[in-house]
Amino acid sequence: MDANTLSYILDTFFALFAMTLIILMVPGFAMLEAGLVRTKNVTAVLTVNTMIYSVASMAFLLIGYQLAFGGWENDSMSKWAAFLFQMAFVGKTVNIMSGGVSERTRIVPLTLFTIVMGAFIYPLVVNWTWGANMLEGTILDISSMHDLAGSTVIHSTGAWALLAAILIIGPRKGRYVGDKIKVIPASNIPLVVLGAFLLWIGWFGFNGGSVGSISTKENADAVALTIMNTNTAGLAGAIAVGLIVYFRYKKFDITMILNGALGGLVAITAGADLFDIYTPILIGAIGGALVAFFVPFFDRLRIDDPVGALSVHLINGIWGTLAVGIFADVSFLDQLKGVVVVGIFAFVSSYAVLWLINRFVPFRADEEEQLEGLDISECGIESYPEFKRAI
Repeated sequence: MDANTLSYILDTFFALFAMTLIILMVPGFAMLEAGLVRTKNVTAVLTVNTMIYSVASMAFLLIGYQLAFGGWENDSMSKWAAFLFQMAFVGKTVNIMSGGVSERTRIVPLTLFTIVMGAFIYPLVVNWTWGANMLEGTILDISSMHDLAGSTVIHSTGAWALLAAILIIGPRKGRYVGDKIKVIPASNIPLVVLGAFLLWIGWFGFNGGSVGSISTKENADAVALTIMNTNTAGLAGAIAVGLIVYFRYKKFDITMILNGALGGLVAITAGADLFDIYTPILIGAIGGALVAFFVPFFDRLRIDDPVGALSVHLINGIWGTLAVGIFADVSFLDQLKGVVVVGIFAFVSSYAVLWLINRFVPFRADEEEQLEGLDISECGIESYPEFKRAI
């Protein structure tokens, strides 16, 4: 077996293994969201996550992949492995959105939006950054932005769509009453913990796999460093939020600590391959602190985000991308330009599509359905039928 064949086989296996880790994030999002919503909406949340993975992946297979990359050719590994690795990412953009609009959103319109995101919106962002680059040579060319695994391309894109959706759909019934913010507690903390750690493990494939190759000593070191830095940022985010909430409230809020870890992971995603082993501590800690600050900030703005996705994915997607321009030998202006171009496109296009769908197939469940729970009205199956459901 010659060296080129061996490299092809190793990199194919590496892409497939990384893809498998990333798919672990599907149950990760599902369990995290199922634990954070009320018991009367758990089946609906699980159904939405299942539909997102299925529909977004199929849309990417049929339309999105070729739009993003201009074809299926790949000389360094099996083209099927290259596709599967990229396919594993696409549903995450809508997973980020779905949790933030849970407990008041119907499944059918959200599925329709998933088709558009998987086939067009996300692939266009990929085209401009990682792919065929139809903007090459224009003033909007953002291909020089360094975004290893998608702090902006994936996390911010999904979160901009979430912000557009919240503005159209509005908050959950009873969440804001006058000047008061009603606390709606998580229904299942063990599921929240399980989901967060599945996401954390999946991130090793998310970032490590984005190095692209493991078949040489240099590439193997790069993959290992990337995964190490990814884990470090998550640790720092969790510790930072743990300290902040303890000093502020004299309590340890596990949901905030886990969101701090996820914020650190989002923040390191853009540049985990570029930093030394200490810089991710600072980047992750700042990411965690941003989560602790922005979760109550969005509530003060009456932006109802049950899972804290805007704080984790939007704010830290922006921070992580800009951090590359601060801590690595990369142009800060190129990073800022990428954040702005993707942000404007993702928000405006998502808002337009969501508004159009909403005109014909309303996203928002009515008040009676929200009161009863979407498990009954949308799915006809309750996750916890023996429990007395909270209103």
